[in-house]
Amino acid sequence: MRLCRRNLMLGAAAGLAAPMLGRGAAAQSLPQSFAGRGEIRRGVDATVTRIPTAQPLVAMTFDDGPHPTLTPRLLDMLRQRGIRATFYVIGRNAQRYPQILQQMVADGHEIGNHTWSHPSLYGHSDGSVLGQIDRTNRAVYEAVGRPPVTMRPPYGNLYDRQRLMLHQARSMPTVLWSVDTLDWQRPGSTVISNRVVSGSHSGGVILAHDIHSATVRAMPAALDGVVARGFRFVTVSELIGWPRWDRRRLRLAEPAA
Repeated sequence: MRLCRRNLMLGAAAGLAAPMLGRGAAAQSLPQSFAGRGEIRRGVDATVTRIPTAQPLVAMTFDDGPHPTLTPRLLDMLRQRGIRATFYVIGRNAQRYPQILQQMVADGHEIGNHTWSHPSLYGHSDGSVLGQIDRTNRAVYEAVGRPPVTMRPPYGNLYDRQRLMLHQARSMPTVLWSVDTLDWQRPGSTVISNRVVSGSHSGGVILAHDIHSATVRAMPAALDGVVARGFRFVTVSELIGWPRWDRRRLRLAEPAA
């Protein structure tokens, strides 16, 4: 049974530190985001729910996959439209279906970290959180040769203190959302499509799941409707203002002791 989602602050994290996955790795020079926040000292500063921008950009994100049949169907829809999305994959699914991750990368999509086994991270120790992240980073790296650079906690559940810890330990921001399709409640494809289209806004991060057939059925109308409103789809890294994640040579972090 799904946990109730928390009310999420519609803040924006920008000026995030450059991801450096690997102890002792040299800092990579990355462009500043839309509105720099300076040094990140709080978990909220390391959290992205939307990015303030006057440009008509939105990030379409999908959680919980890859699904063996639904995700390839969704990839076909996105490819036909020339749209890049961000997939927050569960590590054990990524390990099971590496060929789907390879197709994601070939199509220009971004892969994010959604933990290894999809637990609510409330009550987990820092070591347990990092274990979930590191194991998933490894699975993605083994599939496509690149580790994720952003993380989304299942249900949005990660204490503010641990968001800061994750950023300090792995240089990974916590990415939440500003538009929730609530597709896990199974409202039907028409409702899901309408929520995507009506909720889209500049700098928005849209949450859906590529494990529900109704969500995949909703996507043609949803994607076309958002484009008709004048928005352009980008990946989460692009929305933040970073280079595309698959064009950066980053190293895996050493596992937590």
